[in-house]
Amino acid sequence: MSPKMMQFTRLDQQMPEKRSATDRKQDFNEIYTGFQPDRAGEQASRCEQCGIPFCQIHCPLGNNIPDWLMLTTAGRLKEAYELSSATNSMPEICGRICPQDRLCEGSCVLEQSTHRAVTIGAVEKYITDTAWAEGWVEPIVPQAERGESVGIIGSGPAGLAAAEELRKQGFSVHVYDRYDRMGGLLMYGIPGFKLEKDVVQRRVDRLEQAGVVFHPNTTVGKTVSFATLRARHDALLIATGVYKARGLAIPGSGLKGVAKALDYLTASNKVSLGDSVAAFTSGELNAAGKDVVVIGGGDTAMDCVRTAIRQGAKSVKCVYRRDRENMPGSQREVANAEEEGVEFVWLAAPEALLNEGTSDTVSGVRAVRMHLGVADASGRQSPQPLEGSQFIMPADLVIEALGFEPEDLPQMFAQEELTVTRWGTLKVNPRSTMTTLDGVFAAGDIVRGASLVVWAIRDGRDSAAAISAYLNQKSLSDRAAAE
Repeated sequence: MSPKMMQFTRLDQQMPEKRSATDRKQDFNEIYTGFQPDRAGEQASRCEQCGIPFCQIHCPLGNNIPDWLMLTTAGRLKEAYELSSATNSMPEICGRICPQDRLCEGSCVLEQSTHRAVTIGAVEKYITDTAWAEGWVEPIVPQAERGESVGIIGSGPAGLAAAEELRKQGFSVHVYDRYDRMGGLLMYGIPGFKLEKDVVQRRVDRLEQAGVVFHPNTTVGKTVSFATLRARHDALLIATGVYKARGLAIPGSGLKGVAKALDYLTASNKVSLGDSVAAFTSGELNAAGKDVVVIGGGDTAMDCVRTAIRQGAKSVKCVYRRDRENMPGSQREVANAEEEGVEFVWLAAPEALLNEGTSDTVSGVRAVRMHLGVADASGRQSPQPLEGSQFIMPADLVIEALGFEPEDLPQMFAQEELTVTRWGTLKVNPRSTMTTLDGVFAAGDIVRGASLVVWAIRDGRDSAAAISAYLNQKSLSDRAAAE
């Protein structure tokens, strides 16, 4: 083992430098500046190189974290990149947006022993950003071209990860997406202060240079039928994600000034990309000068409150029915939001959205204080209202960030044989990832429900392997039949 490792006894945990809240509130650029080479090596050297790497075990991709930390310490960055990218199709993206405090870093032995975790995500970002800058990210060149083609519906992280793995094996790959740009959630759902869009675009460009064909502005079931795609390709992968927003079921939820989180974030990202968005220009999806209330406690809610701050909101509140310790979002994101001026209203739930007189526009949120009662079936304490604790918050814009559910794909695709679970997600064989339609596979959130980008990448890679095995077997069978 390198004598440079296990430096946690003399080196404290340090994150990359972060722009001041005053500065970063003025734009949508990423808030962390990135490690300098010496600092990245120092922080990587804090790794304990423990016998059971819990960081790796709790990474959905099974990234070989201890080894690429050791290579970073030794200054062998190209090898560190090669090892990192062997298991991860987008390491620089995961380094930016993964909730490391709930995954690898939260499981780091140093975190459990009060020395504070190795800053794994920041080092991962540094390694791959360096690889791009140095030209180490080589083009995808298949060893041989295959005759079969695969169609992928959805260009989010699952679809892009699968496209890369399939193209490496020589398959012809076509990706269809309803939006005008590729990237799905990465492009339109995540704000630039967490993930600048040129980082996503260079991944898309790399795939296009490798021969992946992208079909933007293509809505399956409208622009092109699902049956046409099945006839066109030897296999299909459905990687649409889940985009149907959960809404409030309280009085006033139909008032003007109530927006869905994804609509709000998409409009903001499009404007940042230089597009003209009517709903933003009209003020409908623009927080400038408004009292904003965001309802929800996940990472999407954090994206919304921090976006509203940058749009120049008069005030921004985040209302969540549980306390800080029990919220699903990243604690790091909560801290960033607080620094930027967001007020968190813990243990509170909306009862009604209010309007003034005959106006059909929201003017406030009536909420009730909550307390945590006995644990429910999931093991979490159930929030219960406190009688007589109602209070009112002024609101010109209310954003519902309550999570997402699957769209009705069997109806959208006119494929009633496409079986779904009781949650509306696509039912697949857990080993092959194939749906109830032969040659049609599914990956990502449309199978597991709303989840993390890193899980979508894992699912996309797994489905690519399953599709390859399916087509190989089909080719053998066809050859045997011909003989």
